[in-house]
Amino acid sequence: MIRVDGRTLRCADVVSAAATEGPLALDVSTAGLRSAEHAWRLAEELSTRRVVYGRTTGVGANKEDVVAGNDTVEHGLRLLRSHAGGSGEVMPPGQIRATMLIRLNQLIAGRSGVGPPLITALADALRSGSLPLVHRLGAIGTGDLTPLAEIGLALAGERPWQAHGVPPVAVAAGDALAFMSSNAATLAEATLAALRLDTLTRASHAVAALSYIALDGNPEAYATPVHEARPHPGQVACAAEMRRLLGMHGTPKPGSRIQDPFGLRAFPQVQGPALDAVHYLREVLAIEINASTENPMISTRHADAYHHAHFHTAYVSAALDQARATVHQVAELSAARLGDLVEPEFTGLRPFLAAGPPGSSGVMILEYVAHDALTELRQAALPVTLGTAVVSRGIEDHASFSTQAARAATKACAAYTQLLACELIAAVRALRMRDADLVDLPVRDAYEKASEVLDPALEDRPLTEDIDQASSVLDSLARI
Repeated sequence: MIRVDGRTLRCADVVSAAATEGPLALDVSTAGLRSAEHAWRLAEELSTRRVVYGRTTGVGANKEDVVAGNDTVEHGLRLLRSHAGGSGEVMPPGQIRATMLIRLNQLIAGRSGVGPPLITALADALRSGSLPLVHRLGAIGTGDLTPLAEIGLALAGERPWQAHGVPPVAVAAGDALAFMSSNAATLAEATLAALRLDTLTRASHAVAALSYIALDGNPEAYATPVHEARPHPGQVACAAEMRRLLGMHGTPKPGSRIQDPFGLRAFPQVQGPALDAVHYLREVLAIEINASTENPMISTRHADAYHHAHFHTAYVSAALDQARATVHQVAELSAARLGDLVEPEFTGLRPFLAAGPPGSSGVMILEYVAHDALTELRQAALPVTLGTAVVSRGIEDHASFSTQAARAATKACAAYTQLLACELIAAVRALRMRDADLVDLPVRDAYEKASEVLDPALEDRPLTEDIDQASSVLDSLARI
């Protein structure tokens, strides 16, 4: 049961909704519905005595165009129809459900002025597992106008449903802009990516720990005195997690080298910023999914409407840029450790962990796959906040591009998953070939979970299935 009250929706609830196929169990706040109705009545009353953007006027550069009093209802439908110009691929079902949940939660906060029938219809659509047809393209981080217009028109009975559907609801005069005035679709994708990055960064501790054992790492790099000397939160947390996984109590025995390659030695210093960035991103999103962003904002407390720029998502785009950039640096270390694992100087095993006749390739191809994925991740890590846009005849002269940042985060998740999978395969293979004793180490659980799904055969063979299986086990490694 997901609580929807406009204040306490969690990022985990959004992920849960995305993963739920079919009806969604919702507990919609009665007090929130009453607040939304009060705001709707106030917005109707305000529209009779003052100019209210999007209700009594056009939108964008048409803000000075006054809508005739007898044309307001049709004006609302025209806004939805004209803004439902989404294009490109159809949005994934999980993201659509997450979008609808976030938008419902924002509306329940009671500052939009959207009429109760439209809010109730949106809740009914989620409860019935109804899925509108929504396209991905059409937003630049200043309001997800096209996807929300498509959802609004589906609720009004003018656009198709992919699954089920609800009875059409009448769109009231001020519903259109108020319903579209949100970044719910961008926040949905950003939230799904953020929690996936959180899982992958946690799983990377276990993967790196397995590589550490296979490479006879030096424990000094993770020692408590080292990280007390420069106590960045993420770095300290990473070092502590590595000590826990590797059973480092007191003074552990020295490694085989006085100093390890950076892939092991600098892991806390590089992983730390990623942990901090993903944590900050989750904090930003926790605020955004419970925020009232509608322009204008209808305040029942002050009995007025306020025109503002909450539709601008600079916080989201900046946090996403930072998260992708820091995760890319950690991914570079994963590729470096993979290179160490195929090097006899570090493992004492044959080149590429080969086990067949001379000339056998072993896991040679994993480096190519990993660096292909790393290149994809590097492209996805490029900042979107360096660009801008001037639209609507110059009146809207800046954009955050958080939508594009969220899409890039989704791509980064996929690429990093492939990288970690390649490292995990090589680490487990090296440990199998060395017959390593992990009996007293917490990371043994990670080794056993990976061993359950990875083919133990060492002869040269296609590794595609191994990569898929290694990718599938990362979620469980994150929970060790």
